[in-house]
Amino acid sequence: MPTRTTAKQGNLMFLRAATTVQTVAVFVQAITAGLLLSSPGHGALHSAGAYTVFVVTVLHLIVAILTWRPGGGSPGPILYAGGFLGLTLAQVALGIAHVKTLHIPLGVLMFGLSVLQLVWIWSGRRASPPSAAY
Repeated sequence: MPTRTTAKQGNLMFLRAATTVQTVAVFVQAITAGLLLSSPGHGALHSAGAYTVFVVTVLHLIVAILTWRPGGGSPGPILYAGGFLGLTLAQVALGIAHVKTLHIPLGVLMFGLSVLQLVWIWSGRRASPPSAAY
């Protein structure tokens, strides 16, 4: 029978994977945005990337919920994943409306937030509390 610590480590592995895939998807979306801005023929590629980011973000939220509830983890990743899903929905709406003045900066913000989350979750800070310095 697996111990509680082993289960938490397994859940953390899934959360790390979901965050990594999300960050890669957002990065690829930035590449397709650059292609679209440089030559208009890449709209379908950027659109497909938007669907990919949306699906990956929903899966990330599901993983965060499953990591928290049965695994006994922190609810913090759920707040991040839910907020990121909200940003993704706003990003899709702005893209469909062709509001580039908001769409592009929001994309940059989303990539930055995703990288920050990736660094935070891979740094192992959630596994061990900070030690007091005396």
